[in-house]
Amino acid sequence: MLMEQGLEWYKRLLKEKGMKTTSQRLAIFEVLSGEPDRHFTAEEIYDKVKEKWPDIGLATVYRNIQKLSEFGVIDKLNLDDGFVRYEIGDPDRDKAKHHHHHLICRKCGGVFTFEDDLLEALESRIRETMGFIVSDHEVKFYGWCRKCSQARGENE
Repeated sequence: MLMEQGLEWYKRLLKEKGMKTTSQRLAIFEVLSGEPDRHFTAEEIYDKVKEKWPDIGLATVYRNIQKLSEFGVIDKLNLDDGFVRYEIGDPDRDKAKHHHHHLICRKCGGVFTFEDDLLEALESRIRETMGFIVSDHEVKFYGWCRKCSQARGENE
């Protein structure tokens, strides 16, 4: 995502949620959008924000992460590694139907994003049979990444 486009989306989203655009919130966005394929813990976000804002406190970062997460500005993830992780959404999120999915390697612990929505037919079937409208879903696939599967001697 381009930082400039994303920043405008982020500022607009904060305003829509009734939140002020503070330097702390912009710094958190900068960290998350600067490495969009990485899934940060709160402590990792704090360490990165502190590089630019050395006077910021851990409690301030935690409070802002919590508030941004509550309002759906950033996503909270459980990747089954014992940590709560965060990522920024897509600037076109309001146009998109679902978030990306995660592929988690059982050997190296790598987390990879997968951006294909193969579940639309299932969601349609759920709506038809149950009258339940799916607004979102989260999918995690577990297995072995390319590097680890090659080390196991498995074919691609």
